[in-house]
Amino acid sequence: MKQRAGTGIIERVDETTWPPTFKGRQYELRALGLRDFAGLRRDDDPLDPFALAHFAKLMVVDFEQIEGLSEETREHLLGVGADCWSGGTCSRPLPNGWRLVILNPKHGRARNNATLMEEVCHVFLGHKANRLAIVAQNKQGKTVARDYNDEDEEAAYAVGAAALVPYAALRRFVRQGQTSTEIARRFNVSRELVEYRLKVSRLWGEYRARHEAEVAARYAQRQAAAARFGDKARDERTSEHTHNDGHRRHAG
Repeated sequence: MKQRAGTGIIERVDETTWPPTFKGRQYELRALGLRDFAGLRRDDDPLDPFALAHFAKLMVVDFEQIEGLSEETREHLLGVGADCWSGGTCSRPLPNGWRLVILNPKHGRARNNATLMEEVCHVFLGHKANRLAIVAQNKQGKTVARDYNDEDEEAAYAVGAAALVPYAALRRFVRQGQTSTEIARRFNVSRELVEYRLKVSRLWGEYRARHEAEVAARYAQRQAAAARFGDKARDERTSEHTHNDGHRRHAG
């Protein structure tokens, strides 16, 4: 970026380095600062959030080390409820100032990298939890406990994602014809995170044009899965209705 002296006005944006949106450039600037702090010199070097967590005074605790959970709770968190949580940081620090972080062991290293990076960014961006927990519903309708306001949540996730997958390298890989899966493998993140970065960085249109068959096939798979889920839910409702109706007739 080139800035006119004394005006604070950006005259030109380097398209190969910076995202096209103002907000995207603000997030990218902070993300590159984190990568520089981590000692990375290349824009395609993978970032290790676990190494940064040390500087943020975040101690990642193995889920199996947590004591006091009932067997029923443990089974729920690692079973049917495993997709309902990704991780979190304890609001109250330890006596030495460190905070404990718990990550979902069922999500794998790629997803855990994004979760931990978001927690690291809350620290580096100076975010303060506004209360112990706010129970609310996210955009998918799931009930979640949140410690930060919407703006801080967005910034921490966006900066963390940009630090893990920098714009310059992402744009270059797209132009080289790499798939989102290949890019994800390069940066040790999930394919979903790469595609999030493609979309917020306005690279999704170009990517989709280069990989029409792949994107179309994935869309068809999602549609088929949604249809199967809908059929299953409808069958369960029908079964329940039939059971209840039969019970009422029997009781009468």
